[in-house]
Amino acid sequence: MSDLFSSAGLDRNAPRPLADRMRPTTLAEVVGQDHLVGPDGILSRLIASGSLGSLIFWGPPGTGKTTVARLLAHETDLHFEQISAIFSGVADLKKVFEAARGRRSMGKGTLLFVDEIHRFNRAQLDAFLPVMEDGTITLVGATTENPSFELNAALLSRARVLVFKSLDEEAIEKILLRAEEVSGKSLPLDDEARASLVRMADGDGRAVLTLAEEVWRSAKPEEIFDAEQLQEIIQRRAPIYDKGQEGHYNLISALHKTIRGSDPDAALYYLARMLDAGEDRLFIARRLVRMAVEDIGLADPQALVIANAAKDAFDFLGSPEGELALAQVAVYLATAPKSNAVYTAYKAATRVAKENGSLMPPKTILNAPTKLMKNIGYGENYRYDHDQPDAFSGQNYWPEKLGRQHFYEPVDRGFEREVRKRLDWWEKLRKERQKY
Repeated sequence: MSDLFSSAGLDRNAPRPLADRMRPTTLAEVVGQDHLVGPDGILSRLIASGSLGSLIFWGPPGTGKTTVARLLAHETDLHFEQISAIFSGVADLKKVFEAARGRRSMGKGTLLFVDEIHRFNRAQLDAFLPVMEDGTITLVGATTENPSFELNAALLSRARVLVFKSLDEEAIEKILLRAEEVSGKSLPLDDEARASLVRMADGDGRAVLTLAEEVWRSAKPEEIFDAEQLQEIIQRRAPIYDKGQEGHYNLISALHKTIRGSDPDAALYYLARMLDAGEDRLFIARRLVRMAVEDIGLADPQALVIANAAKDAFDFLGSPEGELALAQVAVYLATAPKSNAVYTAYKAATRVAKENGSLMPPKTILNAPTKLMKNIGYGENYRYDHDQPDAFSGQNYWPEKLGRQHFYEPVDRGFEREVRKRLDWWEKLRKERQKY
């Protein structure tokens, strides 16, 4: 019924969102994706070659994936069919494929655009393979999630992944200028508020148009909003962040690496991003504890103590006061001397332990709770270190078949500098006493 109204032009005066009214009608009008649709863009070259092939569009929301797919169908004279993986199942796919086969028999190809394609399960994704291979459809799938993790290898081997970039401030500003042209009115914002609106869009072209509409609806005649008033009017979009998906892992990775890289300001920035997005505070606290042991270790033994104390402080205070404890430990860890010597030593020791099986320790250091064990040499000639000069016996603790190993190499930073001195001294004594 809606198609009948559309074909008759009866929906012409129906209200339409600004984003829909401003949808580009040519690839040249798409902003922020010049690497794909510009004169030398990948898609421009594919269109010119006359061979499109199946594609996966990967990028954040509001970057033009749906629009570009629709325009590609027009440019290549393919019938455009759109489905969403959220609302479609295998039965729906079969209907779409049958219709595409019918068009193909009449000499018309089909570009099937699948939004949120990562929502399909493996069996549903496998259903695309035969119709992609025989040319029944040209698949264009759109996803906000990393295809390497979310799509199966068989599908990826038959499609080319194209990355859509988050729109930069210049692209967002172009969209606003076009919106003002289409609407015939300027946004009632001063310069600072306009810049703030651009940032609030978070690289999402559709979102900035929605925000712009909210501003226009809220403004009285001749009223101009400043940045503070803008915040009150539209509140604020939730940051693009899914705690179970890639954004979550990207930010925790950034926090970890900025702390490892001794940049406290960057660490605070990424911490604030995660807190602002609603990340589980105890997840962050646990990761900070891990950083203390993995990247600082014995270069500053207090790092682990302080990281655990921050976790306990957050447990005690709750949010938002407890978040300051997380910020404090992030700065402490970022500014602490760094060492992964214990981390690498532990991995090396684990590898040797696994590779060499159940080797018996030297009998010298084994207890002899029974007479039999004592008779066969358990504990024989053991020297109690506290009774030795310098409280150091220098005796051998390693299985005979393995021999002495070296895993832990302290760095010349922080407390490990002192540890290095001790190890060097004990090694000197060990050689002097010839007790291996």
